[in-house]
Parts: sequence; structure tokens; C-alpha cells
Amino acid sequence: MKYAIYGAGSLGTVLGAYITKSGTDIELVNRNKLHVEALRKNGAHITGTVDFTTPVNAVFPDEMDGLYDVIFLMTKQLFNKDVVTQLKPFLAEKGVMVTLQNGIPEPGIAEIIGSDRTIGCVVEWGATMSEPGVCILTSAPDSLSFHMGKMDGITDSQMNLVKGLLEKMCPVYIEDNLIGARWSKLLINATFSGLGTVVGGLFGDVSENPEVQPVALACMKECIDVGHAAGAVFAPVQGKDITKLFYYNNSFKKAFAKLILPIAMKKHRMIEPSMLQDLKKGKPCEVDAINGVVCEWGRKCKVPTPINDKIVEIIKKEQSGELPLSRENIRYFNTLC
Repeated sequence: MKYAIYGAGSLGTVLGAYITKSGTDIELVNRNKLHVEALRKNGAHITGTVDFTTPVNAVFPDEMDGLYDVIFLMTKQLFNKDVVTQLKPFLAEKGVMVTLQNGIPEPGIAEIIGSDRTIGCVVEWGATMSEPGVCILTSAPDSLSFHMGKMDGITDSQMNLVKGLLEKMCPVYIEDNLIGARWSKLLINATFSGLGTVVGGLFGDVSENPEVQPVALACMKECIDVGHAAGAVFAPVQGKDITKLFYYNNSFKKAFAKLILPIAMKKHRMIEPSMLQDLKKGKPCEVDAINGVVCEWGRKCKVPTPINDKIVEIIKKEQSGELPLSRENIRYFNTLC
């Protein structure tokens, strides 16, 4: 059997290190020359809430060879059409592509390679790269999990193969409600990654800052309203019903949601949004695949999305250099909350 992680940045390197450490060979594919060379020379060093180093098989995309039974896709969704088309010939006859990306990428991938080769997976942990070959796991070890769901035509044996690989890192939960799991993750990313990028901070800077908390709660409510209008049933996140915890329609429920917000995010408070990481590196971020998806579905379902609209606007201005990465940006929501 042959496996690869395509787009092995911070998350992919952490996953690849765990899988390799368990004794299973997997290729970590990345275009970053310094990162690949560091991985080859020193192995993958995973630090943060854990600390270990393990040799890994790091390769460049043009070094991929043969047919792969599983390709974990961990690139930015912005480039999916070209990337998935490029990878299609590398899939074995019964091979599957597992997208661990943000947003709702499965339908677009299935259009290219078929639903019988497409598996979706939600990542319930965070990581960042501190230097080539070194990645920081920013979530507590006891809070790590994956949530997998299949498209039509995927067999049990294909699911079990992928599940077995992912379990080499942490628990894996099979979701019958894949779209619901995607909407739950989208809510978290739109709120904490979106607003974290707006204020230039971590997840904890969103969940614990009294100035940002009202905007975060409004963003979550907005995401839930749009998801429900789109017909989604939000899946539990690590056993918790986030719609019951954070949806409000009166002052009492809103106060309760504000109270539990920092508690709910305690184990993930040190996560640095991937969009913020991209902006710091001068790269385009995938706000259109996160908050932009909420806005798009809001327009389709005729549900106003002023909070997510503003998040998209601010992040794009940060990306173009019109606005700094600053906590002062939260003031642009004063008239909306």
C-alpha cells in the first residue's frame, strides 16, 4: 500500500510524523524547498503540547511516483481544481483522496475524481510551523480528533483503511452526517479563524477578549442561521452540541453563551489561524473558502450575513496592505453588534 500527504505544511507534517512514528511509511509532499530539505536532514520535530522528532519521507511534488491508495489533501482549497486534476492520475484503481481542508470541498473534488473516490475529514486540532522542519501542535493532546464522512460509492474497506491511518495520531469518529460536520467546523473556522485573523491573534484572543466576544457570538449565530436555512443539521463537536451551547434568541441565552465561550475553547486557545499564518508570510489566504462560504450560502438562502461580510472585507484589506493585523480592527463591528 502507498500513502501520501499532499500539502504537508504544519498540519500535514504533524499528521505525517505521527503516522511515520507508528511504523507506517507515508510520503510528505511539499513544494517548500527549505521545509523538505529540513525534514530530510533532521526529521520532523513536533513541539508545543508534545515534543518528539521522527525521520520522515519528505518529497517534492515532481518526485511522486506510482499509484497511491490514499492521498490526504491538505493544500489550500483555492487551488483545488488544478491540484486535484493533477493528482488524479496518481490514484490507484480503488484509491481515495481524503480532503482535510476547510470549507465544504467534497462536492468539487468529487466532480473531478468521482464520489466513489472522495472522503471528507474534519480536523479538530491546530498546528503552526515555527521554522522549516519544526511544527508546533497547539491543541492539548487529549482534545485531538478527526471526524470522517464518505461520499456515495465509498466502501467500508476504504473507510477502514483511512480510519486506521488517522488513528495512529488520535481518535477518529465516523460521521453519517458529513455535511453537518462540515458546517460545524465551518462555524468554528469562520468565528475563531476569521476573527482571529481580523485582530491578528490566536483563538484565545477571540474567546477571551470582552471586546471580541460579542462579535464572535454574533458570527456563530449567523453561521447557524445560514446553515439551518441551507438544510444542514449541525453535527456535535467533540460530543458537544454547539447550536444548543451558543445559539441565542434572548439576553439570558446570550449571557450564558458568552460565559462558556472561553471555557469551550480553553484547550484550543493557542491555535493561530491558518489565514493569519498565510498573511504573515505574504501569501493569499482562503477567506473565500471559509467566511466567504457562509456569505455565499446566506445570499442563496436570503439570510443576511453582515458579520461574515465584514470579516471578509477586513481580511481582504489586511491581505492587500490597506489594514494592519491589529486588535483595533474589531472597532469596525461596533455598528453591527
